[in-house]
Amino acid sequence: MAPMENGHGQARHEPASIRAQLDRILASPEFLASERGRRFLQYIVEQTLEGHGEQIKAFAIAQAVFGRDASFDAQNDPVVRIEAGRIRRALERYYLVCGSSDPINITIPKGGYSPRFSSGEAISNAGEAVVASHRENIQRRPGHRRPIAYRDLLLPAGIAVLIGAVAALILVRPLASYFATPEAPPTSTASPVNGKTRIVVEPFAALGGTERGADFAKGLVDQLIAKLMKVDSLVVLAPGRSGMETLGSLLNLQGSALIDGTVLHLQVRLINGADGAVVWANQYDRDLRGQTILDVEDEIAAQIAMEISRSRKLGAAGLLP
Repeated sequence: MAPMENGHGQARHEPASIRAQLDRILASPEFLASERGRRFLQYIVEQTLEGHGEQIKAFAIAQAVFGRDASFDAQNDPVVRIEAGRIRRALERYYLVCGSSDPINITIPKGGYSPRFSSGEAISNAGEAVVASHRENIQRRPGHRRPIAYRDLLLPAGIAVLIGAVAALILVRPLASYFATPEAPPTSTASPVNGKTRIVVEPFAALGGTERGADFAKGLVDQLIAKLMKVDSLVVLAPGRSGMETLGSLLNLQGSALIDGTVLHLQVRLINGADGAVVWANQYDRDLRGQTILDVEDEIAAQIAMEISRSRKLGAAGLLP
């Protein structure tokens, strides 16, 4: 039975179940969030479970999680908004990569910081129940009869035709093998599978040892995964998967980021999984003054995805369909 909902349209779950789901997320290596981001998520979940969800504001988060004092101004210091965006992307990636079967979905709707707890299984079951109920109501209508379909009349004839076709195939196939052109062996392991190339976005290295650089590197990887998933010719894989090289074309996207004062230096390269050759590389330098980190991540990720999908060099080498 689907869970009941409260006045805000949010499914009711036991606090213990929600805390267990939170622990499952925080313990997963696929949840790519900084220590500060993990404290952020724990704080807003606990506040909501304690009945203070409507009171979760940027000012309270800044003091409890980021150590800001009473002079904190959310308009001039977007740290809470930026971290909330990173956590949203980290949660989306977690549920996409390994949490699709988890009993509870934890999300942070845009426009606020209060988390929502929902059950995808309950929604799916509810949808199936509606369809089943609709069919049952049609069948129970007074005077309703199932019309005789053409397939009811053609079934006996169809069986005979099927038997004849199978017999013909058995006789013809040995003859066809003499005239068939032998298939050419694959030239390399970079041939696409089902017309698509698989790409792994590996964690980017944060140079300089700053927390800001580490947060940017993680946020950029999340943005790249989201952007590359929209490219029809690519299949995006989670990092750390073993034995994938034998399944066809595989590319590894790697990079390193360094934030020196207000200047960002980013190096990105694309590696052929078959032989380890660098098939594409680029450098991106940005002045961070007057821009939020989220805007820079989004802009660079969109540019990288566009350059990879339109690269003539990759297409000529057979690495992209």
